[in-house]
Amino acid sequence: MTRLATNMQSYHIWTTGCQMNKADSERLGSALDQMGLVPSTSKDDADIIILNTCVVRQNAEDKAVGTLTSLKPSKELNPDKVIALMGCMVGPNTKALEKRFPYVDVFMPPQQYDPLIDYLGEKLDIDTSGCIGPLTAAPAISTYIPIIHGCDKFCSFCIIPYRRGRETSRNVDEILHEAEMLVNRGVKEITLLGQNVDSYGHDLTGDVNLSDLLIAINEVPGLERIRFLTSHPNDMEDSIIEAVNGLDKVCENINLPFQAGDDEILRTMRRGYTNEEYRRLIDKIRQKVANVSITTDLIVGFCGETDQQFSNTLEMIKDIKFDKVHSAAYSTREGTIAFRKMVDDVKEDVKKERLQIINDEQEKIVTGINAELNGTIQEILVESRKKGKWFGRNRNDKLVFFESDDVKSGQMIDVKIYETSPWYLEGSICTEPDQ
Repeated sequence: MTRLATNMQSYHIWTTGCQMNKADSERLGSALDQMGLVPSTSKDDADIIILNTCVVRQNAEDKAVGTLTSLKPSKELNPDKVIALMGCMVGPNTKALEKRFPYVDVFMPPQQYDPLIDYLGEKLDIDTSGCIGPLTAAPAISTYIPIIHGCDKFCSFCIIPYRRGRETSRNVDEILHEAEMLVNRGVKEITLLGQNVDSYGHDLTGDVNLSDLLIAINEVPGLERIRFLTSHPNDMEDSIIEAVNGLDKVCENINLPFQAGDDEILRTMRRGYTNEEYRRLIDKIRQKVANVSITTDLIVGFCGETDQQFSNTLEMIKDIKFDKVHSAAYSTREGTIAFRKMVDDVKEDVKKERLQIINDEQEKIVTGINAELNGTIQEILVESRKKGKWFGRNRNDKLVFFESDDVKSGQMIDVKIYETSPWYLEGSICTEPDQ
């Protein structure tokens, strides 16, 4: 695409939800940059406002609706302002949304940028050919590459398959080219993304899976670290575990949602594994990958969850001792199997109580895990500064703060930890090899 002069229209992308949404926003921003538009830090000052939404839980949808509603007065004052809605709030059929939000100019389902690009191209008289492609804008030190879109699991609580569609893997060569391009532009760490990242490649011709992709990207010169998420227990093949263990750039950090610690709840969730099978998988990972950190996702208060069934989930937390737990209270999602066939019968105050119990227990656990790192030396990828201190992450994805006058973003440094907490570590840069 030839970048054409415009009247310097500005855009602002408001993003909420998962890392896939963040990656989508990065790519849309890259396309808008190529059109000659300029980013704005404030939606109030922008000519073009894009809301990239999440509806996995009710509070996420409420946040998106509230933000969208707040834009109506500014649209009435300035009809030329462009408002676009994207992400999982936008399904295949937008008629209901168009009726509910008539002041929105463009609706874009996940990963479908063309409606906005075409609209702006016509409105601003810009040739938009070739502007949608791999991430080309100057990225951060650590960034994302989506490798598979959609999900085929159809867990009873989840709206994602209905909004993002069935699983579709990107070609290995295309992903590899994007990784090389990003590294050439200064990226040091790449996270490979998918709603179910472990199923990558099953729909491609030839015998290719996530471990093959990890092996290929591990050879990219200049790349320091590789991560991937989110995994599904049923698709965590031995070859993936071996790749985490054997490839020097792949970090020892695995996100493996278990969602519930009770077999009956897992069955009604349609997760496809048992409590014992999940435990055996965790044991296998820990036996094969030294110093691995494991994070997880879980839901409390799912349809019919009893006190005993919740206790079983709590016991999972205590027994396995995850490095991080992303916990949420169940909320009904219209269109899901649970919405159609089950009753959301756990009271809201009970959900909140159970969620607090999980969070309190996890804080105790991670306090102990992190305390064991006191006095150790951690390899840190320097990211940026915050409140006067530099910060970065170790290979286990733990946030580390330190002070320095000599480092810069993208450096790999050794930091000796002298203070720990459940949420971050603090340390000082090692100046001597034996420090």
